[in-house]
Amino acid sequence: MSPSPTAAQASSLHDWLMSDRPASRRQAALGRAYASWRSFARNRLALLGLAIVIALVLVAVFADVLAPYSAYTGDLRTTRLLAPSPAHWFGTDDQGRDILSRVLVGSRITLTVVVLVAVLAAPLGLLVGTVAGYAGGWVDAVLMRVTDVFLAFPRLILALAFVAALGPGIANAALAIAITSWPPYARIARAETLQIRQSDFIAAVQLLGASPWRIVWRHIMPLCVSSVIVRVTLDMAGIILTAAGLGFLGLGAQPPMPEWGALIANGRMYVLDQWWVAAAPGAAIFIVSLAFNLLGDGLRDALDPKDGQ
Repeated sequence: MSPSPTAAQASSLHDWLMSDRPASRRQAALGRAYASWRSFARNRLALLGLAIVIALVLVAVFADVLAPYSAYTGDLRTTRLLAPSPAHWFGTDDQGRDILSRVLVGSRITLTVVVLVAVLAAPLGLLVGTVAGYAGGWVDAVLMRVTDVFLAFPRLILALAFVAALGPGIANAALAIAITSWPPYARIARAETLQIRQSDFIAAVQLLGASPWRIVWRHIMPLCVSSVIVRVTLDMAGIILTAAGLGFLGLGAQPPMPEWGALIANGRMYVLDQWWVAAAPGAAIFIVSLAFNLLGDGLRDALDPKDGQ
């Protein structure tokens, strides 16, 4: 029995993507992406982490629709500190507000912090690391000593110092976390650049007259992106915990914003009798942090070029 047209097309596409001799840059790029996805998909825990992260994004986007009650108002007389029930799945807090609704809306704040830190810290670290690794000499020494200064302090302590200087607020908290998060990415990018700059294709590009900035921007940085992406994903758990720590101390999102760390801080006074006030946001932080760690492990296995050596 001959294979169906759909199966034949799928097999043909597979052979085209996995070709050892791609006919174009597009085919080579798609082939690398397909091979990375096949490697990633074999890791079931990584797929679980990806599913949770996708669910976080969807919850953050549709939080206002999914939340059964208002996340900012409650009834002190009738719904204060109610235990979990069919009416309030996660119970209510000391202001009579539905905790499930506040956790759902709070996911938007957490995702905002994660995206802001990734957008600010990763490109900065990548730029500093590639420039330092390719330039060498005094440029490398100066940039790496600045990096060492940031690495000498614990991230949370340094973030507290920056937030104290900038003032409390979710935007300032995200900026402070970004300022303290870029050094590891710079270290990784520099290590990758030190290896890449000795390659034959870099020597060929130099002989063609390409400027140092063009070599760094067009030829070195793209090769360092995968390692930085893996490190950023693995760091997301730490970023979320740092943001929650700032919120817990009152230096992150300000009331009545339902940031997860602030929700835990609000529930610490009732942790013995009304445990659900702090348990729900704590469980959310744990699940999302675990998901990013699982996703990062899967990406490391799929994107690490040394994995198969």
